[in-house]
Amino acid sequence: MPLMAEHTHARVSGAPHDVTAIVARVERYCAEHGVAFTPMRRRVLEVLAASVTPLSAYDLAERVRQEKRVSPVQVYRVLEFLQGAGVVHRLATKSAYIACYHEHGPGETTVFLVCSGCGAVEEATSRAIQRVLKGAAAVSGFKPLHPVVEVEGECAACQRH
Repeated sequence: MPLMAEHTHARVSGAPHDVTAIVARVERYCAEHGVAFTPMRRRVLEVLAASVTPLSAYDLAERVRQEKRVSPVQVYRVLEFLQGAGVVHRLATKSAYIACYHEHGPGETTVFLVCSGCGAVEEATSRAIQRVLKGAAAVSGFKPLHPVVEVEGECAACQRH
């Protein structure tokens, strides 16, 4: 059985996505959880959603500051909140973050294809990879909570150049 992605959800490189839909998801999340969608949370999300490449917390701190300095620690707290709301992913291979434009199912395995050439990121899901990971984890009695696979390589565009 091939281990291919069933659904490719988003490509970070290229034209930015519609930010209003992702903002609406966070507003709904905040209303359901009784928390505020602060101006800093909104600003970090908007900057991240408008970016065509993954951004580090330091990149975000630099971009969101307007009149006063914003520390990376503040940005990390906001990113943690946005991850909890399901609208941001952390890419461990890049120590950077990307906006997520769809809602994941519970325990869904996310596969990130990260281009080392141009920085493009494809986000996909794969039931086949999910089954293999769960099986491998079960052997040792481990229960994956948020299974993520990152594959670094070259996208089709970079391979052509």
